[in-house]
Amino acid sequence: METYHVLFLQALGASLKNKKVAWTQEIPLEQWERLFALADAHNVLPMIYEAVYSCESAKAVPVQLMGAAARKSMRMVSMQAMQTAQFKRLYARLRESDAAPLVVKGIVCRSLYPNPDYRYSGDEDLLISPDKFHRCHEVMVDFGMRLTDPEKDIEAAHELGYVKAGSPIYIELHKTLFPPESDAYGDFNKLFARVWEHIVETEAEGERFLTLGYTDHLFYLICHALKHFLHSGFGVRQVCDIVLFAKYYGKDIDWQDVYNRCKAVNGEVFTAALFKIGERYFGFEPDAAYLSKAWRSIETDEEMLLEDLLEAGIYGDSDLSRKHSSNMTLSAVTADKKGKKAKGGVMKSVFPSAKALSGRYPYLNEKPYLLPVAWTDRLLKYRKETASTANSDISESLKIGGRRVELLKEYKIVK
Repeated sequence: METYHVLFLQALGASLKNKKVAWTQEIPLEQWERLFALADAHNVLPMIYEAVYSCESAKAVPVQLMGAAARKSMRMVSMQAMQTAQFKRLYARLRESDAAPLVVKGIVCRSLYPNPDYRYSGDEDLLISPDKFHRCHEVMVDFGMRLTDPEKDIEAAHELGYVKAGSPIYIELHKTLFPPESDAYGDFNKLFARVWEHIVETEAEGERFLTLGYTDHLFYLICHALKHFLHSGFGVRQVCDIVLFAKYYGKDIDWQDVYNRCKAVNGEVFTAALFKIGERYFGFEPDAAYLSKAWRSIETDEEMLLEDLLEAGIYGDSDLSRKHSSNMTLSAVTADKKGKKAKGGVMKSVFPSAKALSGRYPYLNEKPYLLPVAWTDRLLKYRKETASTANSDISESLKIGGRRVELLKEYKIVK
């Protein structure tokens, strides 16, 4: 493991305990630069900066570098505080109007951190029941929220994005937790069919929110991470969310149910590896979280997964080559679900199906015979997009995709 990776994990682990690192060794400037760049890529720069700025080793860091990290950290914390304040007002309005959706991830996870505003969120995710969707939409619009895509069919879409002029708030309103049309993970939704029967109310940032039951919520956090893993990966912040949630609500979680549902999506080994990462680096204590024997009996090497997470960035978009490699991993999972051998899917990576491209090219829904036109447009845009960007060529995407398909096999997600 690279030196700056070790430093990053130590600092992040300290932050989760509301502590600071006690580094006294000489750390080369290059390692400090890489540490802050990695923290930025994983959207945890405020957490890392707060944990390291006062240690003995940091005294030798040029003021320009430390100052830049401090300024960006303060901007992120300030932005998060504004987003949270605006979201609390919106949610209070929704509850008053009897149109309150369930809050998932976001503020519920942030509230588990020692300094919630240091855990930056790009958006707030809400799950709405079909009978309350229209009322919820009306209240949000009356609050000043506007659709990010005004042309989107709000009846057909499973997910809608909302923004507000002059505000940093961004809302994703979901009718289902996962895109139903996805061959790779659309079937995850059936494992959440009864979430409306297990709603709980929780307090975060001084406000009361309706959210998923503890067992459902933990399983959702796992599935959300798995979804990103099936694409091009995810970052360590999602691991922190999962292990903190398990730590705080472990006694209220039906661990056998989580285990059974993880097995249903071939995710039990993957999840066991996440818990091992949490135990080794982030202070996760299996006994304190009431982790059942079924989880502890799973043998797996978490280091390969950790290496992939560190390289991935917050949502697997650390570089374009990695981002574009997702077609190979998704194809492997889709093939496995159909009882076929999970291969690297080189051709499908370059020439995806009409269904796979319909989100980007809606005309394929009604005119699938125009698929070659979409392929051509996609390849031309890819070449333009990557022309001046390092680590973003097709051959590199195929290499990354092939390696990540092997990871899917290593963690038993595909055969």
